[in-house]
Amino acid sequence: MSQSLYRDKYRDKLTVPGFARVEVVETSPSTNAELVTAVRSDPTGWPAPSALVAEHQTAGKGRAGRSWETPARAGLTVSVLLRPQVPAEALGWLPLLAGLAVVRAVSDGGITAAVKWPNDVLLPAVDTIAGLGLYRKVAGILAQVVPEAQGTPGPAAPAVVLGIGLNVSQSAEELPVPSATSLALAGYPRPDRTDVLVRLLGEVHAVVRRWEQAGGDAASAGLLDEYTAVSATLGTRVRAELAGGAETVAGEAVGLDRSGALVVRTESGEERTVTAGDVWHLR
Repeated sequence: MSQSLYRDKYRDKLTVPGFARVEVVETSPSTNAELVTAVRSDPTGWPAPSALVAEHQTAGKGRAGRSWETPARAGLTVSVLLRPQVPAEALGWLPLLAGLAVVRAVSDGGITAAVKWPNDVLLPAVDTIAGLGLYRKVAGILAQVVPEAQGTPGPAAPAVVLGIGLNVSQSAEELPVPSATSLALAGYPRPDRTDVLVRLLGEVHAVVRRWEQAGGDAASAGLLDEYTAVSATLGTRVRAELAGGAETVAGEAVGLDRSGALVVRTESGEERTVTAGDVWHLR
């Protein structure tokens, strides 16, 4: 089992360059929910970027209200507070950029991760599974805009909490579903949670900073090309079940627009823009 992030020998490693504050708690129902509440009640006490990390998250929140739990000290559950200095219409890129940061942090020792639009990170597998192909999910991402408390003074830029759940040392029996994997199961060399956390936060900071410097334009920042290069979705046939399940779009995932939405070309040649929903890869 991985060692605790609390160990005194690791204290200095949790001072991450570029981060104003990194807090580690033993247990949290949901680091996203906890950080959103903390920022609303004390916005100046949580300067951006800051991070809240839990040794054990008991009721993690996923996309579409899904919940999940990981064994204590087996994975990384971290929520990052950002106040992106970009146009509001560019905020849809945040979960994609977080996925790119995870790929950069864990692609090591011959293992190359991939991103699945909009909020999953995958590792190669030896057999296929419906909706993922030759991949298994190793990380999930959830971005939430923080509703500012009425009358509370604070920075002008909106606060966004970016939650990342990454499977590090779980065994096959500890994973919630057969479509999941962990760094350890994938043969990742020495998956130390603290080392991975520090690399991950550093990559988040670097990617978001480049994006902000380009005014939220992922293409001019070179991030669109980098994302495309590690995408398991683009260039494949997909089926997208739109939010609410009211409609399904099927076709080839041909690109991303300026807001980070997925562009799908249907069999009729029509290009549909998918802003949210479940996306399945088709064989």
